[in-house]
Parts: sequence; structure tokens; C-alpha cells
Amino acid sequence: MPTFDTTLISRIQQANDIVDVIGEHLSLKRKGREMVGLCPFHEDHRPSFNVNPTKQIFKCFACGAGGDVVKFIQMREGLSFPQALHRLADRAGIKIDTRPQTTDHRHQTQEEADPNEIARANAWAAKYFAANLAHPEKGKDARKYVAERQLSDESVKNWQIGLALGADNDLLNAARQKKIPDKLLLAAGLVVGAGSSLSDKFVNRLMFTIADVTGRIIAFGGRTLSGDPSSPKGSAVAGVAKYINSPTTALFDKSNALFGLDHARHQMVSSDTGVVVEGYTDCIMAHQFGVSNVVATLGTSFTAGHARILRRYAKKVVLLFDSDTAGLEAANRALGVALSSRIDIGIASVPQGKDPCDFLLAQGKEPFAKLIEDAIDVFEFKWTRLNANLGSQPTIAGKKQAVDEYLDAIATAINAGNLSPIEKGLIVNNLARVMSLDAKEIHNELNRRASRVRTASSYSGEADEAHAPLDLGEGLSANAQREIIEVLLAHPSMFDDVKDKISPANFDIPALQQIAQAVFQTLGEQPRAALSVMCSAVEDTRIAGLMTTLEHDGAEKGNFSKRLADALVALEHTEQQRDKTASTKGDSVLDASKENRRNMGMI
Repeated sequence: MPTFDTTLISRIQQANDIVDVIGEHLSLKRKGREMVGLCPFHEDHRPSFNVNPTKQIFKCFACGAGGDVVKFIQMREGLSFPQALHRLADRAGIKIDTRPQTTDHRHQTQEEADPNEIARANAWAAKYFAANLAHPEKGKDARKYVAERQLSDESVKNWQIGLALGADNDLLNAARQKKIPDKLLLAAGLVVGAGSSLSDKFVNRLMFTIADVTGRIIAFGGRTLSGDPSSPKGSAVAGVAKYINSPTTALFDKSNALFGLDHARHQMVSSDTGVVVEGYTDCIMAHQFGVSNVVATLGTSFTAGHARILRRYAKKVVLLFDSDTAGLEAANRALGVALSSRIDIGIASVPQGKDPCDFLLAQGKEPFAKLIEDAIDVFEFKWTRLNANLGSQPTIAGKKQAVDEYLDAIATAINAGNLSPIEKGLIVNNLARVMSLDAKEIHNELNRRASRVRTASSYSGEADEAHAPLDLGEGLSANAQREIIEVLLAHPSMFDDVKDKISPANFDIPALQQIAQAVFQTLGEQPRAALSVMCSAVEDTRIAGLMTTLEHDGAEKGNFSKRLADALVALEHTEQQRDKTASTKGDSVLDASKENRRNMGMI
């Protein structure tokens, strides 16, 4: 594991204000001197995630996650400590001269690839694709298609739209000229194949750049230009997929990524509403018309991952789908996910068989905004769908299937807490009336189904060892060690009272010993260092979370001098007792050994 100079770490911390960084990932609102929001590290339904701008730390009082800005990036993006530092250094424009050389690209697999290196490869590729599109000759036909789709030059620039040429291995050859390793291109999903058989992933495609919420490029989507390039709909050659995305990488999973989130998040927060469409151009055109709270799924159905992301920025999500049968079925599938994700959701559809892009070009911003405003409630959508299915299904089996679908949706909503008792009562009464059944029977059936959903949910996720509580020991010695750590974290100036009396070796609880080592090292070099600085001295995110808990507890208790003095006395006493006990045991063992030898001599 590479080591980093504490001055460099401090510089990176100071250049990345924790409120700004966390604000790029979730919605924060001021509450007194702190900022609060929904915790991204557990299923949080009431804001329990606190960010302290003064201390430059975050703390969730529900799941215990906490630490400095580096720990947040570690946890949020699944990075190691060095990777998180590089990530934040890049964000702040700080160059780290000596990069860790722990990975040999020649033997690097996709799973082992450094996400920061993949991001850099993607950034290079985005510029390369953009240059291709702008090229007077190479990009001529593609620019014609873009113009016919009425995407403005400003949109092309802002969304980093580019072109993958049709020439064999165009990107691969260009990357080799830039000394970019083949294995890194493979890990980034820019090329496919193995060994000497590598080839470009994207060929003759209009390229859409996919970024995370911070604007870091994580993947690409490519729309084929094979076929009739002059057609706005662009009929594709048989056997050639119209759209393809980057494969899953260390940076990208399409089930947990949304196109346009980096452009839309601020408007989502201010409007409390996020809008989800299906296509790249649908999303871009909405922003081009000034409707800037729109994102798009990436060739996949709406997932629980998408719901979790959107819930961080918006209180309500509107799913905007085509009004054809496929669009309605997609909307219905998405609602099942939304109902289980504790998210307020509405459904809107584009009339006359148009997609959102075509509708905007034909009707303009106001009618489009009206579509979103008039989105129907999820339960109204489900109820309308049930009645339509009951009317169209000629068989008992078909009608039962329609009712089962509806009951399962309501049971999912009940289990997720998305349905109030009054709403449940109204639904039960309406269903009883339609089906000519007793309301009590409907009520019991819903409860049975909700119980099954609850049981299934309990099996769907096993306890993660990473979230298990750390062992802080028991007894007088363990309590004394904890007290000392609490005081030093909350009141670093008291380090002078302990530095000549004890050392980390006096702490025998593993978690507390790790913290003691960080505290003694940091305060030894930087007297009265802030908690965020002490957190940066540990790489384990769980230990950092524990540090924020202990600091909070220590500050709440106050009375630092007396607590520290009492804890030092208690620790000294328990160590003396331990030494005395060990000595006594040693004497007993020695006496027993001598007695055994005497007895052996008598045999």
C-alpha cells in the first residue's frame, strides 16, 4: 500500500470542501450549523446524515458511517484510500507526482483496474470522439444526422457528443500511439477481445458520454450510423444493434447509473422532482428546451438502484414513457420497483405515438412541462390498468392474473410504507366493490401478500460483515481506553497530558488501538489537529466512522480534565492488576512444576 505525505493529504482535504463534495452526491439542507440529508449508506427514510462544515466531517447517527471527505469518497465510490485521494486530487486539480506503482497494466484484469485510471482513459476517449465529430471530413455525415435531430451545437459541446469512426481499430491504434495500455482500454470497455485479437468496441456510432453525478466520465453509449445516415430515425443494418453501451466496469453498472444526472441534479433538488425518460436524445432535448431535471435510463428497465439514486435528489419522480404498448409495459414494470423503494412516483406518457424528443420539437417546452405536471399517481395508474385488464380479459384465468398483479403491487406498497391506512381502506373498498367480495376478505388477502413480500425482502440481503459493529471490549480497562480516546478526539489540546504517560501500546482493544495509533501520530506531528486530519490517518472506513462516534460522545459528556485523569488512573490500576495476576500465575505454574518433579522422583 503506497504511503502519502500528511501535508499532501491535508492539502487535498482543504481543496475539497466536504459540503461541496457530498453535495455532488446527495441533497443536503441546512439545519442549524450543520447540513443534513438522507444517508447514502443505508435505507434512510428520515434525514439522519449530518455534515459539519466547521469540522469537515460527516456522520450518520443511524448506521454509524462517518469520517472526513476522503472516507466519504472511499465509501461512496467503493475506492481504496489511495484511489480516493487520487480522485479528490484530480477534482481539485492537484497533481500527485509519485503515483503508486502497485499495479502492472500488463497483467491487470478488469476487476483489478484502478477506477481512476479508467476514468482518465474515458476522458481521453471522449476528447478523441469529439474531435472525430468536429473533423471537417470524418465527421461530415454524423454532423448531418445530429443537425437533422435538431441537437444544437451547444448541446453537442455540453453533452460531449462524439463519433466513433468506421475504420478498423481507429481508437485502439490512436490509444497505442498515446502509450495507453491495451489492458486499460479493455478494462474501460473501449475495446473487446483478448491478446492480439483486440478491436474497437464502438464502430461507426454517434457517441454519447455517460458521466457520474460529479461529471466524471464513466462510460459511453453508441448509436449506430450504419444504414441510412440521413434518416432522423436512422434505420440500422440488420444484425447491428441500434444502441450499445459500455460493458460493466469498475466504474460503470448501467443498473446504478443514469444518463444526465450530472446536468439534472441541481434542478431536481430545487424542484423536488426528477423526470426519467428512456433515450439519450430525449434527455438532451429536454435540457435543450430548458427542462433540466430530466435523466435517462441506459437501455435497461428502471431499477432499485435508479430509485435509490433519484431519492437522494428528488422527493417525487415522474416516469415519462411512450404511449404505445411497449411504453406502458415498461412503465408498469418500473412502478413495481418504485413501490418497493419508498419513492413518490407518477406516470406520464407522450401522446400520438411520439417519443419525448419528437414531442418537444413539435409542441415545445410548455406542453412538455404540462405532461409532467399532469402525471398520474401510481395507484391511479394501477387501478386504471386493473379495470382495463378486467374489461379486456375474456377468461377467469386472465381476470385473476390482472387482480393478482394489482394485489401484489398494493402489498409491495404496504410493506414499503408507501400506503397510509386511509389509502389502504379506500383501495380495499373499491376492490371489494369491483369484485363483489367482502372487504374483510380483500383486507386479509392483502395482509397475507404483504407478509410474503416482507419475508422475501428479509432473504434478499444478508448482513454485511463490513457493517457489523466493532468490538470495543468490556470491563474497567476497556472503558478507560474508550474514555481516553473520546477525550483526545473531542479535545486534542489535552494530548500534552497523556503523551508522556501512555502510548498506543497501552490499548489492547484492536479497534481502539488503531485509533490510538492515528491520534498519537497525528497529534505528535500537528498539536490540536482537527478530527478530519486524524481521520485521514486511518484507511479503514469503519474505524473512521467509530472515531466520529467517539468524538461526538466525548464532546457530549464534556468534563474533559476529570474524565481523562480518572481514565488514566483506571488504566494504570488495571494494568498493575494484570501484571500482578500474571506474576502470580507464573509463580503457581513454577511451584506446580517443582512439585511435579518431586513427585516424579518418588515414583
